[in-house]
Amino acid sequence: MSKRPGGDAAERGRKRRAPRRAPASDTPTRDRETQPSNRAPKPPRAPRTPKFLARLQASGGPRFARKMTTGSIIGWTALSVIVPGAAHLRAGRRRTGLILLGLFGLLLLVGLIYGLSFVGNYGAAARDSTMITVSAAAVIGALCWFALVLTSYIALGPDRLNGRGQIISGIAVGLLCVSVMAPFALTANTVLTFRDTVKAIFPSTSDPEIQPIKQADPWNGKKRVNFLLIGGDAAGNRTGMRTDSMNVASVDIKTGNTVLFSLPRNLQHVRFPPTSPLAKHFPNGFMAELPNGGLLNEVWQFANDNPQIMGGKNKGPKALMDAISHTLGLRIDYYALINMYGFVDLVDAIGGIRLRVEKDIPWGGHYGTAGTIKAGFRQLSGEEALWYGRSRVVDDDFGRMGRQRCVIGAFAQQATPDKILTNFGEIARTAKRMAQTNIPQELLEPLANLALEVKDARITSLQFVPPQFYTGSPDWPKIRRATVKAINDSLKPAKRALAAGVTASPGTTSSPTSSPTATPSASRPVKPSQTPTRNGQSAANNASAKSLAELCGF
Repeated sequence: MSKRPGGDAAERGRKRRAPRRAPASDTPTRDRETQPSNRAPKPPRAPRTPKFLARLQASGGPRFARKMTTGSIIGWTALSVIVPGAAHLRAGRRRTGLILLGLFGLLLLVGLIYGLSFVGNYGAAARDSTMITVSAAAVIGALCWFALVLTSYIALGPDRLNGRGQIISGIAVGLLCVSVMAPFALTANTVLTFRDTVKAIFPSTSDPEIQPIKQADPWNGKKRVNFLLIGGDAAGNRTGMRTDSMNVASVDIKTGNTVLFSLPRNLQHVRFPPTSPLAKHFPNGFMAELPNGGLLNEVWQFANDNPQIMGGKNKGPKALMDAISHTLGLRIDYYALINMYGFVDLVDAIGGIRLRVEKDIPWGGHYGTAGTIKAGFRQLSGEEALWYGRSRVVDDDFGRMGRQRCVIGAFAQQATPDKILTNFGEIARTAKRMAQTNIPQELLEPLANLALEVKDARITSLQFVPPQFYTGSPDWPKIRRATVKAINDSLKPAKRALAAGVTASPGTTSSPTSSPTATPSASRPVKPSQTPTRNGQSAANNASAKSLAELCGF
């Protein structure tokens, strides 16, 4: 008899699906249900814990998808310096990581808002309150980032590494901590050094003879401000201070356009305004009784040596400002002096200055035995720049003056912020040793803004030297007329200035015309006995200011 295909399988399926018989019992089913059971009821089964959660709880902390290596721990720790919270997120500590990331975003926002508050008023960085805030923030930032690196490293579980990995990662993270704190420490040190330098150089209280500084109008309504820039040559082998380099920077406050007036050290028998004590003492000019004396560079030291005449000690700056104010017909508002031997360190600190040397300049002693600065475009070191401005081997005082103004102009244009910040410590130390000024600390903020304007503005120069101006017996009215003309020319637009003999730097803008600030005595100049200017030309023809960029080849 044949079997059906799959018959055995079907039979087995029926057997498996057959209902299970209840065990035989003498007691009816209904009676069993009503009788109490001797077994206790089973407690409800607890929900099963997933295996990965069980392992997480047993380990006491998060478990990584992949085992962390020494390199990955170092890498994630380093990443947390740039993105705080990254290491915590990688370690599975999401709440801590997100909090750190949020705080970092908030910090960036606050820093951006604080930085934008300086836009248009960069001089605010010179405020004492700003310097204290920045230095304190730098110290706090260093501590916070140090703690961030350590906590990020610990969160990644370096204890799971073998001994060698722990040593390598520990050393790497230690170096990372130092690297992270270094910029903050440098910032705090630079700011505190700047603050200390400011307090050492700039007086905390204004000179009684200087008008009080008003925050709303720090320049007291003036359209121009005039600074006397002095280079002194005081040294250990010399007595007193001789002001061998004297330049007046007359700055237009609105545009920054500047005229640099160079006065010869051997300008003789200068007069003083009636308000000066020296006006009565020298009615015919400074030491007019001395045929070969009475030089302008002796005024400072004479005033310091004779406090009984000046009515107090250390009146040299005021005496020199009075003499030059009366000579030019300009009110000198402030002065700044730097010892020329300290200038060497300043030039070296910015990496030297580049300018055009017109001819070979021997230097060193009276015969130029130390070396020669060759003609052409040169990068001068501090010592070379000093001797380039001081050497008289192949030039007289007037040729030397021309070189000095080139050195000053080159330094002003090439002392860029990045060079100053890079070598700020050396610059600050030199300035504290060698600088002196009457500019009050309250004026630093507007002065810094004005300096930024001057850096990009047109700078012209005029020096009062032969043959246009005879220094032995100067034509004072002619000097004043030339001063007014040079300032008026600097206010003209660039094209008109070119027609007037003033060479303008490209990219400059014009400013509204204004008259220079003059001393009361300038309107009634004293006319001492004098010899005519040697070349006999009029001031209008020979007193044009020239661009420093053109003259010095910046």
